[in-house]
Amino acid sequence: MKVLAVNGSPRKKWNTAMLLEKTLEGAASAGAKTELVHLYDLNFKGCVSCLACKTIGGRSYGKCVMRDELRPLLAKAAEADAIILGSPIYIGSVTGEMRSFMERLMFPYLTYTDPPQSLFPRKISAGLICTMNVTEDVMKERYAQNLGILGTVMSLIFGSVETLYAFDTCMVDDYSKILSTRFDPVKKARSRRDVFPKDCEKAFEIGARFAGKQAHNKTA
Repeated sequence: MKVLAVNGSPRKKWNTAMLLEKTLEGAASAGAKTELVHLYDLNFKGCVSCLACKTIGGRSYGKCVMRDELRPLLAKAAEADAIILGSPIYIGSVTGEMRSFMERLMFPYLTYTDPPQSLFPRKISAGLICTMNVTEDVMKERYAQNLGILGTVMSLIFGSVETLYAFDTCMVDDYSKILSTRFDPVKKARSRRDVFPKDCEKAFEIGARFAGKQAHNKTA
């Protein structure tokens, strides 16, 4: 089975990427083939509302018609047995790169019917991992609605979604080098030492669970 992870952070070796790598380690431990793709390595745009994916009888019905560097990744997503999307939170939601990818990934599968339906050919496990500077209470107050909408759409398209939110993450190694007086460097360091390793364990468990679940579905 194949587990695909997509990193929507510009950083390849920090919080979001680390959690995605842990999910893939978990999936690999259960026998899955894994791949991690960094969106910031690709040159692409978000949905341009051409509606080719919605044109009945059209050659691209249910598929994105745009031809750019995202096209191979969309093909991999269509073949994956599980997909995990990861992003830091920028201004209350996922990064622009991740948002553009989610538009291109999910909109072609979403039908304009009442109720909306999914054209994705099967049910797979989907995950959404978000890292953020704020605490859980602040997230619930300010970001929960935006993230909830993303999770709802992912669940509709793929059949289910599991979320992992890493709160109060450490943004840099040395806070003295940036203007960041709203953050307590000591508290941030303590969170990275004591809390983030637990988030990594949760990420590993998600990957292992996804791989085990899909393997069971294939043999059932």
